[in-house]
Amino acid sequence: MEFLEFLFIIVLILWVIRMVARIVLPMLFQKIVNKAQQQQQNYQQNYTSNAKPGSVKIDHIPQQPKGKIPDSEGDFIDYEEIK
Repeated sequence: MEFLEFLFIIVLILWVIRMVARIVLPMLFQKIVNKAQQQQQNYQQNYTSNAKPGSVKIDHIPQQPKGKIPDSEGDFIDYEEIK
């Protein structure tokens, strides 16, 4: 008899979790989707409204490393021939 009560309680708990998940998960996913859409709209507004048609915008110019040896010089290693 205790085993049947245990099974009944487990089935009841799983059924309640399933019902709550049907209600809560769609709201959670919708909130995540709305947030992503809002971020995308903000990105588009910030970066497309300031640009003139046909213009090119450069966000980052990498710095040239100082003191680099040109590739034409290469590395040279002295060696002695052993006989």
